[in-house]
Amino acid sequence: LHLVESGGGLAQPGGSLRLSCIATGDTLDQYAIGWFRQAPGEERERVSCISYTGGTVYEDSVKGRFTISRDNAEKKVYLQMNSLNPEDTAYYQCAAAFNICSAKQNFHSWGQGTQVTVSS
Repeated sequence: LHLVESGGGLAQPGGSLRLSCIATGDTLDQYAIGWFRQAPGEERERVSCISYTGGTVYEDSVKGRFTISRDNAEKKVYLQMNSLNPEDTAYYQCAAAFNICSAKQNFHSWGQGTQVTVSS
């Protein structure tokens, strides 16, 4: 399984971006996909995750603003990010885990990442 992210860039506070995580080399059906981010000087944190059955989890700071979704037929997972604020500025990566949104150490096949910058 190989994952590639796209969709990052510069957004103004209050703006929106949609990140895509595209899979090659395997189907997504049996995988949970997580979106992670890391800001300079900070630890990598999981922002959101979607299980193989479509169950979702969100980190508290993004609840109500971010939405994760998946399209297994297209082998894609999306992260719609609305009401962005400067604290969302980070390097975003997607990764896979078997079936459920388990602990961070269980995730693998990390993508190369995409930068999200929120600034006026």
